[in-house]
Amino acid sequence: MLSIDDKSLLPEFERAEVEEPSPKKVIDETRTIYGSRKLGLPKDSFWGQPVLCDFGEARIGQTHKGLIQPELYRAPEVLFNMEWNYSVDIWSVAALIWDLFEGQHLFHALDETQEVSATHHVAEMVGYLGAPPLEYLRRSKVTNNVFDEKGHWKGAGGVVVPEMPLERAEVVLEDEEKRQFLIFVRSMLKWLPEERRRAAELLTDPWLKGAIP
Repeated sequence: MLSIDDKSLLPEFERAEVEEPSPKKVIDETRTIYGSRKLGLPKDSFWGQPVLCDFGEARIGQTHKGLIQPELYRAPEVLFNMEWNYSVDIWSVAALIWDLFEGQHLFHALDETQEVSATHHVAEMVGYLGAPPLEYLRRSKVTNNVFDEKGHWKGAGGVVVPEMPLERAEVVLEDEEKRQFLIFVRSMLKWLPEERRRAAELLTDPWLKGAIP
């Protein structure tokens, strides 16, 4: 997330919450979930420095199963109800870096009603990365909803794969900087979780080392 330098946004946010409280769901005596409320845009300054946040929940153990992560940062193995491990966070980091650096989401995943759609999300992944290997598809029967037995996109629900490779989606950089940035992002956006780079490996990446003063 980005911190707030323009403190004038906060009184209006507080006033809106008092006048029209956010929806909430009481889970138990110690936990209440609140709906999100939009924050206005800074008037006289940019947003503040990035702040590391945890939107998920801690898990103990090597592998897990179940739904996690905000939709647009969700790794494909979570969408396909496969077992997952720490590498889902590496996928999310790539999507978040794209947001911060490009000023727009890498994945949009919206259907005709502007609702988040898992099928559209996977279609965007295929557009950026190409079709997943059969080895990956065989890890879950859920993949049969959008891919056939040969790994081809089925076009379920009339959804087509967008013609938007990462090279065209990236609009900030040029030449060698762009090439290195895309190598960096692709090292995290891998269908096979075991092929994604580890956090320590990312810290030594040439593009990242050059981008951080």
